[in-house]
Amino acid sequence: MKKTNILKTYMIALGSLFMLSCSEIEHGVNDIDSWPDIIEVEVPDKFVHPGILHTQADIERMKEIIENQEQPAYKCYEELANHEYSKSDYQIQGPFETISREQSGRPYEKDFNAACQNAIMFAVTGVESHAIKSAEILKAYANTLKSIDENSDGTLLAGIMGVKFVYAAEIIRYLYPQGMNDDDFGKVCAMFKNVFKPVLDTFFETEPYSNGNWGASVGMTYIAIAVLTDDKEMYQKALDFYTMGNDNGNILNYIDGETGQCQESGRDQQHVQLGLECLAKTCEIAYKQGTDLYGVYDNKLLKGYEYTAKYNLGEDVPFKTWTDVTGKYCNWTEISKETKDKNNGVDTERGKFRPVFEMVYNHYNKRKGLDMPYTGKVIEQEFPNGEGYYYEHFGFGTLLFNDKN
Repeated sequence: MKKTNILKTYMIALGSLFMLSCSEIEHGVNDIDSWPDIIEVEVPDKFVHPGILHTQADIERMKEIIENQEQPAYKCYEELANHEYSKSDYQIQGPFETISREQSGRPYEKDFNAACQNAIMFAVTGVESHAIKSAEILKAYANTLKSIDENSDGTLLAGIMGVKFVYAAEIIRYLYPQGMNDDDFGKVCAMFKNVFKPVLDTFFETEPYSNGNWGASVGMTYIAIAVLTDDKEMYQKALDFYTMGNDNGNILNYIDGETGQCQESGRDQQHVQLGLECLAKTCEIAYKQGTDLYGVYDNKLLKGYEYTAKYNLGEDVPFKTWTDVTGKYCNWTEISKETKDKNNGVDTERGKFRPVFEMVYNHYNKRKGLDMPYTGKVIEQEFPNGEGYYYEHFGFGTLLFNDKN
C-alpha cells in the first residue's frame, strides 16, 4: 500500500473554479477555510479481487449467516432468494445495442439487476445455475451493447445502474471463471471501458450542472470499473473526485460538516437517500481496497446519514440555505421545499426509507464503534421487514453488509 495526499493548496485552486460557477461561496460546505490541510489515504499497490463491495471474507461471512440461519439477516436472505431477479430461470429482456432511460419499462434495468442478484446468489449458495445466468446476461450485453443514449439522462443510467453490472462481472470472473473465460472477460471489460466510461468521463469534464446524486452515482460506478479492470489511473481519479471534485456529488460539497444537512435536503428525501448511498458505495468499494474514504472530513458521511435519518424519523433538524456548486439549486429555504411545493405544503416523502442504511451503519458502528443512533433506529424500524429490493439500490443490506461485532 502507498499513501496519496490531497493538498489544501490544490483544493484552493479548485475553489477558484467554484467561484467562477457560483455567485458566492459563504454558506455550508463550500467554505474553503473549513477544509483540512491534507487528506491522506492509502491506495493499493495491487487490487483485491473479488473486491467490489465484497471480498472473499465477506462472502464467507454471508455463507455463515445462511448456514446458521442467523436472524434477522437470514430473513433478509430469504427475501433475496425469493425475489424475481434472483432466479436462475430469469428470462433476459435484452440485450440491446443502445440503452436509454426513455425505453419503455427500462428492460435493461431488470437484466442488470438479475445479473447482480444471481451473482450474489451464486456467491452465497454455490448453486451453479445462478452463476450461469449471471454470466449469460453479462456476455449477451458485452457482445451487443454499443451505446448509452446521453440525451435521456444517460449519465444517471451509466452511474446508477452501471455499478450493479460491474459487481456481477467481478463476482463471476473471480468466483466462476469457467463461466467467463479470458476472451469473454475482455469483451465485458471493453463494454465498460468503451460504452460506460466515456459517459462518465464526459460528466467529469463538463461544467457542473446537476444535483449531487448525479455526480455521486458517476463516482461510484467509476471506481467500480477501475477495480474490475485494474486501472490505477481511474481509481485515483475516482478518489480525487470524491474528496475534492468540482461538483455537488462528492463528500466535499454534498454534506455540511457541522450539521449533516445535504445538498438535496431542501429538494426531497428520495434523492437525498440516493445521493448518500452512492457516496457510501464509493466508500465501501474503496475500503475493500484499503482506502478509507469513510473517514475523510471527520466522518462527514456519517453526519449526512444521521441528519437524514433523524429528519425522516420525524424529529426536527436545523436547515440553512447555501449556494451550491452549480449556483442553480440555491433557492431551497426549508427542508424538502420542492416536495412540499408539489404537494400543497406537505412533505409526502418524509419517513419513506430506501434500503440504503445498513452498509454505512455496518461500517461506522460495527467496524469503527461509532454511534449512529438515528440510523440505528431506522434499521431497527424498517429492515429487514421493509422491501429489501429497490432498483436503484443493492438493497438486502441486513445480509450483504453484516460484519461480526
